[in-house]
Amino acid sequence: MSADEILMDVEERMEKALSVLKHALTGIRTGRANPGLVDSLRVEVYGSQTPIKQLASIGAPEPQQIVIRPFDPTTIKDIEKAIIASGLGFNPQSDGRMIRINVPPLSTETRRKLVARIKELTEEAKVAIRNVRRDGNKAVEQAEKDKQLSEDDRDKAKEDVQELTKTYEDKAAAMAKAKETEVMEE
Repeated sequence: MSADEILMDVEERMEKALSVLKHALTGIRTGRANPGLVDSLRVEVYGSQTPIKQLASIGAPEPQQIVIRPFDPTTIKDIEKAIIASGLGFNPQSDGRMIRINVPPLSTETRRKLVARIKELTEEAKVAIRNVRRDGNKAVEQAEKDKQLSEDDRDKAKEDVQELTKTYEDKAAAMAKAKETEVMEE
């Protein structure tokens, strides 16, 4: 494996770790309604667990309200049950055609818990990025043992892997900082 191939693989895997973090952060509540709050819900319908996105369109027409419009009105009760059972603390209201969820404002204590959760998720992403770095460095060492890289190329590749690690850790920290700011604003 050449140094360029190793670096491409490392960068691709670090990008995946960041996208996992980004997806996890969208599910964290802020003071406003956001369709991402219920996107990850799975609904027991037609005898199987189905993602809510496949059953309904989800929107946030107002800052404190989420509206769910099921494609099949017979699934409304199932969607309501899933929302109540999710533990998100929402109280869905149905009119037979759509479900409205009023998103209550966050208390200071809840905001602090969410910020702590954001920090946990960010640390998990950074650990994943560092694991990719370790794997990349192992691949570089192996390539040198297999006589595919010289010592200088090995050292340069390791420096590049370290630079990528720093860049992606900084990106993760920036994403977390932005989300924390969003959560803490009244």
